[in-house]
Amino acid sequence: MAIRTELTLRLSNTPGSLARLCRTLRGEKVNILALSLDPSGVLHIVPDNPVHAAGLLRGRDYAVEQRDVLYVTVPNGPGALASATGMLSASGVNVDYAFASALADHDMTAVVVAVDDARRAASAAGM
Repeated sequence: MAIRTELTLRLSNTPGSLARLCRTLRGEKVNILALSLDPSGVLHIVPDNPVHAAGLLRGRDYAVEQRDVLYVTVPNGPGALASATGMLSASGVNVDYAFASALADHDMTAVVVAVDDARRAASAAGM
């Protein structure tokens, strides 16, 4: 488990919006570790270099918000996510939102969990 910085911004609902943002980050060798885009255009990304990514995107007139999130790796199997979220629940931590993806033939899955205070949550859950 790690605490990482998530960047949140809004994309226009037009063809190519996400592709342009991804090309911008690629051009500066910023890797996206996790991504979630909802229908309203709110994009959550966890980049490998959040300071550089945030500055780059702000320089391209994106309104970027930052927050610490939990970046948890769990085994890719039944019950693993239940165990991780159960630890947070037992510690009284409320999950604001979460997103994840797994590849069927990989042993581990990365999960991004947004909470009010990532450092307190990690400590309280013993992560």
